[in-house]
Amino acid sequence: MKATRFHHHGGPEVLSFEDMAEPTPAEGQALVRLEAIGLNYIDTYHREGLYPVDLPCTPGVEGAGTVTAIGAGVTEVAVGDRVGYAGAIGAYAEMAAVPVDRLVPLPAGVDAEAAAAVLLQGMTAHYLATGSYPLKAGDTALIHAAAGGVGLLLVQIAKMRGAKVIATVSTPEKEQLARDAGADEVIRYTEADFEVEVQKLTNDAGVDVVFDSVGKTTFDKGLNLLKPLGTMVLFGQSSGPVPPLDPQVLCQRGSLFLTRPTMAHYTLTRQALLDRAGEILNWVDAGKLNVRVGARFALADAADAHRALEGRKTTGKVLLQP
Repeated sequence: MKATRFHHHGGPEVLSFEDMAEPTPAEGQALVRLEAIGLNYIDTYHREGLYPVDLPCTPGVEGAGTVTAIGAGVTEVAVGDRVGYAGAIGAYAEMAAVPVDRLVPLPAGVDAEAAAAVLLQGMTAHYLATGSYPLKAGDTALIHAAAGGVGLLLVQIAKMRGAKVIATVSTPEKEQLARDAGADEVIRYTEADFEVEVQKLTNDAGVDVVFDSVGKTTFDKGLNLLKPLGTMVLFGQSSGPVPPLDPQVLCQRGSLFLTRPTMAHYTLTRQALLDRAGEILNWVDAGKLNVRVGARFALADAADAHRALEGRKTTGKVLLQP
């Protein structure tokens, strides 16, 4: 089969499209013929070596397709089942052997492309808005990178839960996408200081929560914008990692809360995974959650997809096509 791999860490140029043996599902695994592969920022972290992986590595943690074979002891899925998954590495390939405890069934109205476009980022947005900081009516949330894959979904879920959303984006096109998703206010950070603008919009009251996937360039200003007892949810670092923080700063700025979550801890059990994935997929099936696919790349062009993602040239979800 064909797969995209890297043999050493580095920039997008280390990704290589090559032949490799088709995997055989081991005990507790199912072999999935992938029809769509989700691109995520964690793929770039694996490629760069920020998150450790074994080399050579077939990256990609999200995909959807059809089960073609099952390993010993597997009862959760059968050959022919339509499934999606997030959180198991090895998706940049035509076939993937996936632990069955990561697979979720797809509703009849959700195709493989929609599933690969929403599972990881949708469940991320879900745990952010319902777990890391359970949004409620009357809350004000600042959402950075609001026109990205997670951002657009998070805006929609925040509005479902009754929150007011202030979004930051970089371009007029992205501003329109954030507004279409339901953002109440949108700040173009390339044209204005988002800290100053948020203070104006809130009459210096600040916000209850900041959802920050940008990291280094936004973190300190985000802390400044939190109300006393506010929560900083740092869930990414697209601009670089946040420097070490003296916890005393949280006290000085209002007894703030800081969390650095990861989806793995919000889907520790299979039931938790099925609950989160099921709610997201059912929202998509019912038309309550809009999933925007901003770009599609052939699997052979994964390096170009990484360049587009890291260059902030993408909106919504980016998919790779086997």
